[in-house]
Amino acid sequence: VQLQASGGGLVQAGGSLRLSCAASGRTSGSDVMGWFRQAPGREREFVAGTTPSGDSTYYADSVKGRFTISRDNAKNILALQMNSLKPEDTAVYYCALRLGRSILYTPTRYHYWGQGTQVTVSS
Repeated sequence: VQLQASGGGLVQAGGSLRLSCAASGRTSGSDVMGWFRQAPGREREFVAGTTPSGDSTYYADSVKGRFTISRDNAKNILALQMNSLKPEDTAVYYCALRLGRSILYTPTRYHYWGQGTQVTVSS
């Protein structure tokens, strides 16, 4: 499985960005997918996750109500719509795939990772 993230950039506080993650290779659409982020000097942290069907989604408290995760299994695309961005959202964002059906918040429980895309929010 290969994951390719895109869509990062520089935005002012209060602005929006949409991240995309294209999955290729041995994808089945039957695995959990999620977004993580890592700011300088900090550990990688869970941002949002979705079950294989996309019917259930989970968010970190820090982004709840501002970010929306979605997936299109027919196109093998995972997306993260980020609204009302804050300077503290600045980080490298990674998409990840976990073989299984349960969303977990620990990065080590995910099996495949994209290369990361930088999101910078200026104040």
